[in-house]
Amino acid sequence: MREVLSTDFFVGNRDRLRQLFAGKAPIILTANGLLQRTADETFPFNQDRDFWYLTGVDEPDVILVIDKDREYLIVPGREGAREAFDGAVNIDKIISRSGIKDVLNEKDGWKQLETRVKKVKHVATIAAYPKYMDFWGMYTNPSRGVLIHKLKNINPGIELLDLRSHLSRMRMIKQEAEMIAMRQAFNITIDTFKEVLRPSRLSKYAHEYEIEADITRGFRRRGAHGHAFSPIVASGSRACTLHNIKNDSDLSSADLVTIDIGAEFDHYAADITRTVSLGGNPSRRQETVYQAVLESQDHAFSLLKPGVLLRDYEQNMESFIGEKLRELGLIKTIDSDAVRKFFPHATSHFLGLDAHDAGDYEHPLEPGVVLAVEPGIYIPKEGIGVRIEDNILITDKGVEVLTSLPRTLS
Repeated sequence: MREVLSTDFFVGNRDRLRQLFAGKAPIILTANGLLQRTADETFPFNQDRDFWYLTGVDEPDVILVIDKDREYLIVPGREGAREAFDGAVNIDKIISRSGIKDVLNEKDGWKQLETRVKKVKHVATIAAYPKYMDFWGMYTNPSRGVLIHKLKNINPGIELLDLRSHLSRMRMIKQEAEMIAMRQAFNITIDTFKEVLRPSRLSKYAHEYEIEADITRGFRRRGAHGHAFSPIVASGSRACTLHNIKNDSDLSSADLVTIDIGAEFDHYAADITRTVSLGGNPSRRQETVYQAVLESQDHAFSLLKPGVLLRDYEQNMESFIGEKLRELGLIKTIDSDAVRKFFPHATSHFLGLDAHDAGDYEHPLEPGVVLAVEPGIYIPKEGIGVRIEDNILITDKGVEVLTSLPRTLS
């Protein structure tokens, strides 16, 4: 995979974290660990985004220590058999990419760190995820919890300082180097969309997975690492399930299909959605619903600017879409419960290293923030689900739409 972010980017991020934290406690962060997929196979490795933001290192189980003016990495070794299967850890690449010259093996590194941790009252790290997230129905990567458990075993009285708010604020405002990577992700996604959505090509697809396969090929052929998130290709009533990632159903020319995809380039994500008519002749009802969503997105663009609180923006959008739902005959009274029956998600989220990126939702928007803007209306009983999503940059004057892809139903 091509890389556009230089070593200076990661060095600069560590310097900024030092300045924001302004404490004397050592900063100790961990990479993600590998997760089991089958008996003896792991899922493809995905690095902890905060750890990568500070180091550029894509290896599991590495520890970053920033202690006053010193910084070092602790890199675990690999047994001979595992090295034969997974390859050796490239220490020279880690040094070159991160700009951290002091790289220690696990034994020496933890011996050094243990001596320091025993002497301090505080350590700055990132709070561990709960082991299980009920809302998402998923288990989480245990690496942060394992690190915290190890630190407390070394010094039971140690107090932990959480760096999440610092890193969220840092990642919320995109640097120029990040924008270069993101624009590449946008362009790859747009070009692939244009290829797949050509009427002559779209009409030949018989199954959702055929569209997914061509998107995957288009991303890789254009230089992306792959998908920034599991692609969604959902037609008819299946588009009313927001994260319908099975992509295994037959296509019908009478249906609309919602395609929600994003390429990943040098770890940065695009997140674009288009809803189109498979047969090219949408019904009047489909067109009316689509127009309501299109007008909602234009309204969202008009609201976004520096100083806006996303909480207030979302309330405005709920009222606006509520009026559209009333015009469509779906609700009689505009209240939150009624609106959310047909529009169950937020209009916007931060975008960057994750499709749903880190950011402070209670902090006013500033120039440099990148957001996804994705209103939608979902009517399961009618088999109609419409979502339109674009990616925007907050500027001094308002917004710049970064994803110039036609917004047409057919």
